[in-house]
Amino acid sequence: MAEAALLGIDIGTSSSKGVLVSADGRILARASRPHETSYPHPGWVEHDPESVWWEDFLALVRELVPAAEGREIAGLGVSGIGPVLLPTDGDGKPLRPAILYGVDTRATAEIAELTEEFGGDEILRRGGSALSSQAVGPKLRWLAKHEPEVYRRTEMLLMCSSYLVHRLTGRYVLDHHSASQCDPMYDLAARDWAADWAARVAPGLPLPELAWPTEVVGRVTAQAASETGLPEGLPVTAGTVDAWAEATSVGVRRPGDTMLMYGTTMFFVQVQSRIEPHPALWGTCGAFPDTDTLAAGMATSGAVTDWLRTLVDGDFAGLVAEASAVPVGSRGLLLLPYFAGERTPIFDPDARGILAGLTTTHGRAELYRAALEGIGFGVRHNLEAMGSASRLVAVGGGTQGGLWTQIVSDITGQEQQIPAETVGAAYGDALLAGIGTGAAVDPDNWNPITRTVRPNPAHTERYDAYFRHYRDLYTATVRIAHFLAGEQRAADELA
Repeated sequence: MAEAALLGIDIGTSSSKGVLVSADGRILARASRPHETSYPHPGWVEHDPESVWWEDFLALVRELVPAAEGREIAGLGVSGIGPVLLPTDGDGKPLRPAILYGVDTRATAEIAELTEEFGGDEILRRGGSALSSQAVGPKLRWLAKHEPEVYRRTEMLLMCSSYLVHRLTGRYVLDHHSASQCDPMYDLAARDWAADWAARVAPGLPLPELAWPTEVVGRVTAQAASETGLPEGLPVTAGTVDAWAEATSVGVRRPGDTMLMYGTTMFFVQVQSRIEPHPALWGTCGAFPDTDTLAAGMATSGAVTDWLRTLVDGDFAGLVAEASAVPVGSRGLLLLPYFAGERTPIFDPDARGILAGLTTTHGRAELYRAALEGIGFGVRHNLEAMGSASRLVAVGGGTQGGLWTQIVSDITGQEQQIPAETVGAAYGDALLAGIGTGAAVDPDNWNPITRTVRPNPAHTERYDAYFRHYRDLYTATVRIAHFLAGEQRAADELA
């Protein structure tokens, strides 16, 4: 019998990644592909599912499949940014670009409307989360109000992973975790759609069948095999949102485990056996039937550092080296990283980035370190809202280089474990497929911890004062930020 291999594909905000993995977790091949994200209006963030999701999927699969070299590909797992809203017709053809997750803030009026309609406390109790820009329900209401013809033609509610699953297998299915982010349309305790509320939020819309991320929900059809080069009949698991696949990839599966994902945005997933809903966080199903998760997410992180790198015409390695020579506190700078509003724990789409303390003596090294520290303060703000974590595991591209993770540990006062593989959600997709098909060998030990980042107590003490002022800076400037956000929208409308 040929040795088994597993395939994992993840579609991210600014790039897509794929891996081919042996049954015991060794990476046999990896591939990546950058893509564009569309910002058609302030507060709007979109992807074209054909040119971004599907074309990336095809390119990655065509690069990875030949690396199997005689191994039998035993399963395919997929994940993607989420929760997103992609309305399609009955054949799965997109009717408009996909509306992305919490960074897209267009549905603020609908959030308020639905909160009033169903009651904030009852939404939190039943669905696990207060309504925010992360929720799909308000975006569906927005679609019905602002693009009624698109809504009238909508027969499927797809997300990134379920779009790929439908293209590959023909199945209209969504994993429980993704569904639990369709607030207020999912009942967390019942592990099912809240049919009564869903009928009011999205009248007439057929909802997908539900499955767990590890469940095999279909097999690659002949047509999909011809288009992709994948074997016909290949088992495909339900998939999920990228952050939960990434948490799985690094062993964050047990109560108390917490993942901190360094990426274009910063994301947190804490596993619990059953959650106590928190108004400043998202409560969801976990990736596995016996778990819930508390989640948090910053609207920007790597997006800010990339913006600054472009602004000063630098490269990451050089900026990290320069910032490493700058002392704690960036010589008296303090940055609010709310460059695209903020998600948890303040849920303020009109928050804006602020840099306080500037003088003519500050240069790009101080600015870059201040950006890393500002994001670190946002991490601490979220972790304090989540409560104590028994284990903090760091993943993502930002774990490379050492400075950023050290700053975060110094600010939070917490150790961060870094596993052998930080390739991300695609690796978790392969593991989920391996668990679902039974092909994974020793899935609990695929990705051992190889490094621990420990806080410097002297730095933590210095950062405590900065963190207090970080919290005060938002409160002191929020009215100005909201005024400026309104001015930005007005300027865009005149453009």
